[in-house]
Amino acid sequence: MIVAGWSCGGPEAAAGIIRAMTTPTLTQDQLKALVADAALAHVPSGQVLGVGTGSTVDLFIDALAARIAAGALQLPGAVSSSERSTQRLRRHGIAVVEAGAVERLGVYVDGADEIDGRGHMIKGGGAALTREKIVADLADRFVCIADGSKLVPVLGRYPLPVEVVAMALPQLVRRFAAIGGRAVPRAGVLTDNGHPILDVHGLAITDPLAMETELNQWPGIVTVGLFARHRAQVCLLGTLQGVQTLVF
Repeated sequence: MIVAGWSCGGPEAAAGIIRAMTTPTLTQDQLKALVADAALAHVPSGQVLGVGTGSTVDLFIDALAARIAAGALQLPGAVSSSERSTQRLRRHGIAVVEAGAVERLGVYVDGADEIDGRGHMIKGGGAALTREKIVADLADRFVCIADGSKLVPVLGRYPLPVEVVAMALPQLVRRFAAIGGRAVPRAGVLTDNGHPILDVHGLAITDPLAMETELNQWPGIVTVGLFARHRAQVCLLGTLQGVQTLVF
């Protein structure tokens, strides 16, 4: 991990000009707004953009729309990772492009429930992990936007979301118990694909790539919310001192 510096984001940060700043106490939502705005500097004009899901991404979409309305950014459309983000993009008049209509994306912007010092993430708190991983796979560059509380030394404090086929749910609960995890069905939640989610508590994920590879082999798992193969290349982290840019 390379700490690129502290900034308020925007074009200056993109150019590598780092400014120190003193920030009063901010709420978590205000920290999310800081990184959402800073992410605009990583959006290439004139290219279709990959857009993730979640509360931080909601703020990013709003900031993106304002930049487009001001004439400062040309965006032919966005590939969305969820119905939630699709609706928000369309409300702002941003065209939503089907994933199958593009061969690649330059940049994918999304949040994380946890991220470690190598860019590995836990994602899926918003139940969009499968579509997020599909869109991330199209992108050359994953830009993660998160508040400072999401940076952890070892993944697993946040329960690991796993999208599963309903038929396999009891079997998978037992298999996770055998490796020390407590898998709890997420009550009242189905993904956009119509599947339930297990939230797995109690795992200390010291080797995210190995665990992702192993869990991908378990029958009944649709997608595991470990993003190790599709890790972030950049993380914009909202802190009380400003936006910290981590490069992996």
